[in-house]
Amino acid sequence: MKIVNTVACCMSGLLIAALVMINGQALAADTKIAVIDMKQVLSTSSAGKKAEGVIKQKMDSLQASLKGDQDELIAMQKESEKKGAAWSDSVKREKIAAFQKKRQDFDDKQNNANEEMRKLREQQINPVIKKLEEVVAKLAADNGYAIVLPRNVVLYATDAVDISNTVITELNKVMK
Repeated sequence: MKIVNTVACCMSGLLIAALVMINGQALAADTKIAVIDMKQVLSTSSAGKKAEGVIKQKMDSLQASLKGDQDELIAMQKESEKKGAAWSDSVKREKIAAFQKKRQDFDDKQNNANEEMRKLREQQINPVIKKLEEVVAKLAADNGYAIVLPRNVVLYATDAVDISNTVITELNKVMK
């Protein structure tokens, strides 16, 4: 009797597992998934290009201003290498102190420039990302996508599930 009950329990368990598998396969067959190449969207959409243009212009400006200070540091170092042996101890101390001060000022300017660029990126890119999320949510709802993933986190996806171009078109429409 115990064997019959055990077999019946095992059979019931197998039947439930089979039903769950079949139901899971049916669910998977109905689930629509899409991917988006975020880099492509940000680099080719009008809003993304505009944001990147602002960022590049500021970066070029900051790099140009830092270039002069960097050139001065290099010139000070070369002078020290060429003439350092002929300098008195007091002149060496003065030159080293001046170089260290200039180096610290350069590092501070560089850190400030990096922080300024980080804030500018956030200021320029965040509104685009916010609109992008709205566009993707609408496209997903309109087209029945259960999941939309960034392409760079997916090991494999056919081009048929890539909706990047559609997203770019819609993003361009809403960010005029």
